[in-house]
Amino acid sequence: MCTSRANRRPFSLPCDRDPVAGRNRVPDRDPAYDEVDAGLLEPVRAGTPVEAATSDAAYLRALLDVEAALARAQARIGLIPAEAAAAIEAGTRGTFDPVDLARRARGAGNPVVPLVQDLQAAVRAVDPAAADHVHLGATSQDIVDSATMLVAARALDSTLSDLARTAAALADLAERHRDTLQAGRTLTQHAVPTTFGLVAAGWCVAVTDAWAHTRAVRAALPAQLGGAAGTLAALGPHGIALLAPFAEELGLAEAVLPWHTLRAPILDLAGASVRITGALGKFAGDVALLGQTEVGEVAEATGAGHGGSSAMPHKHNPVLSVLIVSAARQVPGYASILAASAAGAEYQRPAGAWHAEWQPLRAALRLAGGAASTAAELAEGLVVFPERMRANLELTGGRIVSERLVAELTAEYGATQARRLLTDASRTSARTGRHLRDVLGEADETLFDPAGHLGSAPALIDRALAHHRTVFRFPEKVT
Repeated sequence: MCTSRANRRPFSLPCDRDPVAGRNRVPDRDPAYDEVDAGLLEPVRAGTPVEAATSDAAYLRALLDVEAALARAQARIGLIPAEAAAAIEAGTRGTFDPVDLARRARGAGNPVVPLVQDLQAAVRAVDPAAADHVHLGATSQDIVDSATMLVAARALDSTLSDLARTAAALADLAERHRDTLQAGRTLTQHAVPTTFGLVAAGWCVAVTDAWAHTRAVRAALPAQLGGAAGTLAALGPHGIALLAPFAEELGLAEAVLPWHTLRAPILDLAGASVRITGALGKFAGDVALLGQTEVGEVAEATGAGHGGSSAMPHKHNPVLSVLIVSAARQVPGYASILAASAAGAEYQRPAGAWHAEWQPLRAALRLAGGAASTAAELAEGLVVFPERMRANLELTGGRIVSERLVAELTAEYGATQARRLLTDASRTSARTGRHLRDVLGEADETLFDPAGHLGSAPALIDRALAHHRTVFRFPEKVT
């Protein structure tokens, strides 16, 4: 049966009726679904660039790229003939069945063993002598770890691009709304006035710093080459000489030592994923709250297929925010698995701890990349309602400037008495619905203007925007 994507049955997962047991039975294998990982339960990354970068096909391509790079590097130092390296590289461009490899990997604990067998067979068919040089001096973990770094690098490239888009959109919001008054909220309650520009500036700094951190992690991702137990013994006197050209062929950093059980690169990727989704989750969580019906200060962009409810036609759900927050809630859990695996990597090659990294790391990269792509869409399309922000400032009847009033009255009554006076007046205002100004009998209207109690908000916005320009190496703004 042809199992190309174009010929698969997209919605025909069969479920046969077992006439004896009377139960629904899913067939052992449906070729139409062998290679499908469409993100049905992970829509935050469905259709995003990171999905393709972390697919099974991408991992298989990376494994083959590592084998080809190893052969090229060995030819560069004269360890194998150049003709053999060319034959091996040509062999890696052949067709390999990921489903078959996955099933055969059960007999070896990893997919490299059956892959090397298939690659040797492909090379032997055109150059029997070259087949003897396939995978020379390497161990399975060298190939998987190096391929994992390639996959991570490719995934992070798209993630970094989307983080940059998100940060730029947030910087624009901060600039455009630097004077848009908004209630600052602490412990979910109105606290003191702020501006939406400063709120957006905070989001921008968090995303900008996540971008910078992730960029540094991306640049430091290392190749892995240590041989059976980290001594490079199978390469004889050529081991050290091979490290630099191998890393260069892969476009990765050269590690100081084999890191079979020194899992800092994995921890760095876990940390970057947490940093990314943490920054984006904060942004998205705030948007979801600010978009509540009772608040109504922002909204996600409307469009076909966005925000609808299966039961309530009137609803416009914050679906982009929901997807980002869901990713932010999951990634720390995957990171904890990676941390536990790193701590449990025993001796020179681990039994199970290394294997336990594969799926959690891919999930973390996918969620971080999907969240970044989704956040860029959210930030670029965010709708802001300044009038609603201003109206919400008045919900507490002037009490939002009580901090300022304490300072004003301290000169006359002293700090303790002024605070007691404002506390009692605020409680009366809340209980009776009267404006705080009327309760106090204060005639100076300017004291109750939220714009007069913004502190250093404008300067803080300037600092945030300057930081964004510095990190992304933009020229200074001309005023």
